[in-house]
Amino acid sequence: MSSSREVARSLTLDAAGDGQRLDLIVAAATDLSRTAAATLIATGMVVVDGKPQKAGYRPTPSQQISVTIPAPRGVDVIGEDLPLTIVFEDEHLLVVDKAAGMVVHPAPGNWTGTLVHALVGRGGDLSSEAGDERAGIVHRLDKETSGLLIVAKTDRAHRLLSAALAARRVDRRYAALTWGHLREDRMTIEGNIGRDPNNRHRMTLIASGKTARTEIDRLGRFDGGDLLRCKLHTGRTHQIRVHLSSIGHPVMGDDTYGGGGGRRVTGLPTGRHALHAAALRLQHPITADWMAFRSELPADMDAALRAIAGAHQPPVGANLLELYGFFPETDDAIPAPDERPAD
Repeated sequence: MSSSREVARSLTLDAAGDGQRLDLIVAAATDLSRTAAATLIATGMVVVDGKPQKAGYRPTPSQQISVTIPAPRGVDVIGEDLPLTIVFEDEHLLVVDKAAGMVVHPAPGNWTGTLVHALVGRGGDLSSEAGDERAGIVHRLDKETSGLLIVAKTDRAHRLLSAALAARRVDRRYAALTWGHLREDRMTIEGNIGRDPNNRHRMTLIASGKTARTEIDRLGRFDGGDLLRCKLHTGRTHQIRVHLSSIGHPVMGDDTYGGGGGRRVTGLPTGRHALHAAALRLQHPITADWMAFRSELPADMDAALRAIAGAHQPPVGANLLELYGFFPETDDAIPAPDERPAD
């Protein structure tokens, strides 16, 4: 399976109001590295008010920046026989329960062994809206995040699902284990997220980034940390991890955002952070039926919670997400997203 859809992306953005360099603004807005952003600028792919500028140029807030990102070079995607848990499938879409450690689509450093390779390997239709390298992929989970992920099998389903995500009509809730204790049981974290100008492998809160909002409920307080339910109102790269780190309570095991020290505690998972996409509710793009899916806490996160529980040990064999009230009593207890007040 080789890439056949190679379409350049164009976007227009307003200049930041804090006097940032042009390359930093472009990098934050496009999720590119600063070097890649500077290359776009040097090759005329970035113009300010219709004119090319240098990477160090500092636009004023009244100026408009236009960026054209050339289509990536295609790569062959050859199907692989990889373990895959499918929790729902019809002729339009499927829902996957992704294991921690699996990258969603091919990218530098991960040209094989991805979810896309597994999907291609099992056969059947996949949408081509995002190109063959991201066949079927409507949204992503980080490599070390486990849980529920939507895959489109037709282009029409892909377009409708993408629109629903953009309109915040897909309810996504994550279970997270974090260090320390939140000041209150319920809170909302808001802050623009963009590429860290000092480390392209990290995201950070930055004025020139994209708006992001995460709703947090503490479900359990233990000796070593908290069990949280995190609801996405937006879907930025590393959003939950960045937001929790920004308030001083990083996800356990998250080396990138300050939570990696947790591996000193016996029983915590190695090689992953403690974040799991546990609940998903959406309207079927074709039939308009509401569908809800649940994924129980993986064994390694179950062990991690028990490792930090100390004197607050849950019963042996208990379903921890049900025990701590992560899921509603019935799936109908989650109101349809378009029935909620506007954000």
